[in-house]
Amino acid sequence: MVDSPQERFFSGKALKKLIYNSAFRAKIMQVLVVVVTLGLGYFLLSNIVGNLRQMELPFGFGFITSTAGFDVSWSLIPYDPSMSYGRVYLVGIVNTIVLSIFIIIFSTLLGFVVGIARLSRNFLVAQFSRWYVEFFRNVPLLIQIVFWFIVVFSTLPAPRKSFDLFDTFFLNNRGFYFPSPVFQSGFTWALLAAVIAALCFLVLSRWSGSYRKSTGKQLAFYYPALVALLLFVGVVFVLADKPLNWIIPALKGFNFEGGSFIPSAFAAAFVAMTIYRSASIGETVRAGIQSIDKGQLEAAFAIGFPPLKTLRLIIVPQAARAILPPLINIWLTIVKESSLAVAIGFPELVSVFMQTSLNQTGRAIEIVLMVMGFYMCASLTISFLLNQYNKRIQMQEG
Repeated sequence: MVDSPQERFFSGKALKKLIYNSAFRAKIMQVLVVVVTLGLGYFLLSNIVGNLRQMELPFGFGFITSTAGFDVSWSLIPYDPSMSYGRVYLVGIVNTIVLSIFIIIFSTLLGFVVGIARLSRNFLVAQFSRWYVEFFRNVPLLIQIVFWFIVVFSTLPAPRKSFDLFDTFFLNNRGFYFPSPVFQSGFTWALLAAVIAALCFLVLSRWSGSYRKSTGKQLAFYYPALVALLLFVGVVFVLADKPLNWIIPALKGFNFEGGSFIPSAFAAAFVAMTIYRSASIGETVRAGIQSIDKGQLEAAFAIGFPPLKTLRLIIVPQAARAILPPLINIWLTIVKESSLAVAIGFPELVSVFMQTSLNQTGRAIEIVLMVMGFYMCASLTISFLLNQYNKRIQMQEG
């Protein structure tokens, strides 16, 4: 008599087969991990909410719409004390993102210079770069931030005795003042012309690169085309009646009015973090370049490639495969390290939301969760975008 499938399963034969199946066990373990994680999260959240209710402390995010009632020392978006805590949260996010972007851009550029200089045949250049890396990388970042703020920027002269450049740019112990643009009605046409010129430049660059790869020569009209694009933007700008003016800062009383302003706390945090992270990026770049076979460099010199073109077209594109993975981690760290600017009073997210807003509302759990959520989302976004790019530049086998 032949056993039915149900009988064979419950007899243990099929069950044993499933248990000894590694793929089945892996799926079961993944499901168990997800269930346990969600259960633990639910338990912790319900426990927190229950404890808060016993203490007669509400849990919720309704306070976001309440009026903040306090001022923020510096904001890139419009803000006044009559706005809500949600606006304060947005102000902190924008300030944090802007600071992080500036640090990422300039620390990466400086890091590449330092990394390349570390491999220089000039003894003084190589040793200076080496000690630059060793010094700034081994001094704690918080100490460097405080040093630049207290010792450097806070000791600059008062606004009445500011350092100035062409009576247009001013630097003093309150910050850096510079002209701000004023856009008029015809600026849309000038902006549209600039966008069209930028798109044409991208198409021309791609076409020029393909032509150079296939023939080894540069397009004869490449540079004249660039000049023509610039002239096109200039002509549209003039025909639109020059729809861009500038408001220059002017000293009135004890401070400057008009123009734009960067506080000394921003400048100190920017300089300290840029220098600190450029040292780490420099070592990453040095290691990436050294991972390239020396034969590549010798072959480039043998066919007459100049050093800068060899570095730009041969060495760096190949080294990028080794440089980018650790560089992603450094960029993620920069975003999170921007919270250290709270030590010198820069109004980033931790300062205006996890300190001032928390002290006023008492909603510690909600505010901490919102701040953690921002840093997590920012880190995951950067990681996703750069990992996608990293996959594109990796060598494909097959």
